[in-house]
Amino acid sequence: MSELCRIMIVDDELLVRQGIKHHLDWETHGFRIVGEAANGKEALEMMEPLSPHIVITDIVMPVMDGEELTRVLKARYPQVEVIVLSSFGEFEYVRSTFQSGVADYILKPKLETEELLQVLQRTARKIPGFSLGEIERGDLPLERLLERLIDGYESEEGDQRDQRLSEAFPYDRFLLTGTDASQIAGEPDGYLSGLAAGLESRLYELTVSMRIQRIYSEGRQLLMLLNFPGQHRVEVTDAVYGYPLAKAALMPDLTWVIGSEFAELRDLGNAYREEWQKLLQFRFYFPGKTVLQTEELPPATALPTFDMKELMSGIKKGQAEEAFGRLRGLAAEAAGSYRQTPFEFKSFLGNAVFHVTIAALELHREAKELEASKFTYFKAIDEAQDVAGALQAFHAFLSEAEALISARVPLPGDGNMKLLLEYIGEHYGEPLSLSSLSRHFHFNPSYLSSYFSTHNDEGFSEYLNRIRIAKAMELLRTDVLPISEIGSQVGYSDPSYFTKVFKKQTGLSPREYRRQQLAKRG
Repeated sequence: MSELCRIMIVDDELLVRQGIKHHLDWETHGFRIVGEAANGKEALEMMEPLSPHIVITDIVMPVMDGEELTRVLKARYPQVEVIVLSSFGEFEYVRSTFQSGVADYILKPKLETEELLQVLQRTARKIPGFSLGEIERGDLPLERLLERLIDGYESEEGDQRDQRLSEAFPYDRFLLTGTDASQIAGEPDGYLSGLAAGLESRLYELTVSMRIQRIYSEGRQLLMLLNFPGQHRVEVTDAVYGYPLAKAALMPDLTWVIGSEFAELRDLGNAYREEWQKLLQFRFYFPGKTVLQTEELPPATALPTFDMKELMSGIKKGQAEEAFGRLRGLAAEAAGSYRQTPFEFKSFLGNAVFHVTIAALELHREAKELEASKFTYFKAIDEAQDVAGALQAFHAFLSEAEALISARVPLPGDGNMKLLLEYIGEHYGEPLSLSSLSRHFHFNPSYLSSYFSTHNDEGFSEYLNRIRIAKAMELLRTDVLPISEIGSQVGYSDPSYFTKVFKKQTGLSPREYRRQQLAKRG
């Protein structure tokens, strides 16, 4: 018995995936696109529920590339055929995938409908016991016709499928509803089917003339299309809204989505992409909310604008408490901007983690501990299932960073500058440098240099030389030590360099200065 050949597309470029999906009317040639993934890791996670016959994969992708995916696929699912997409410069990759058992390859620049179809037909014939079947245009199952509308296919003039859809959905109002079980462990297929059946029973109890069609009821997503007369919109919507509330105790981890009504079936794709999917995405910002509906959402706040450099400058200047308070406030504001994608929100938090770590490293060496742990926080933020989890990881990072910075970095001011100057005054004769001074005070050398210049009239080197030369002048006036020994005592191991610095500071060499002072004493 012939059947449709199931295909999965794996490519990190959305346009490439969409292009392949819409290359031709797949079902009429015996094929069906059952899924798509942006990298090899995602593809492997989808293999069991989708069970594709053929995987079309790009070579160069993030996370897991096509070469590694092919090797794992052939080891775990030897019955699955793999077709590789490549560019001209990826010959070595292609050759390595053939060694793993690739069925064929296609050059991306030459990706054309006829060639792709021929490659797929050749590959399908290699599948043991598989007979490729073609479907007439009018014979597609109803749910597949709806999937095609969602995917963006447009009907041709006189297409008998339009007539089938009109007959199947005769009423003037449409509504999309359903849920997603991606956050539930295990295989929730039966669970979702049970929920769909329960909603259908509840709606049919209304004694309202209507049509109910499951579009997706397998894998991890349930999507249902309701078609009913406009005068019954309140009854239908109330019934749909009440169903998940009644089941909330049994489905605490599920969020049910109810889209807005629309009047034309041709608007199905837009209703799905522009509202239903976005509502589903908002689960991240509303954890624990049983039903998401556009008209019930609170006003979304604007994404906060701020100057990250200015905030980091505040930390470096010792205004850590104010800067960290501002960061916490900004994160709370961003959490209210739910119309941004979870990825954008997590990127905002990750960016703040990165910049705070850099600022801490500029302050002192001990921040290397924070630099090492930042990857743990990156991972926790990235893997957070909701906004509360992401904020919890972010606040944990801020607490660690603030404790580290507050414990090691004194606030700017005359008192702290005095400590630095006193230390230099006591240790000027030693081989003193910014590095040794920073180690003593737990500063980063570059930060100490900036701090010293900001809170003193001259830089560190200038100040140190002035202190040393002043002490040398005192010794030259009151002591009979050799000049080279005086230079060594005030911190200059090289006599010629001591003479150079002394003359630059006083206009005289040490010897000339000593003679001048002796002459004054008579």
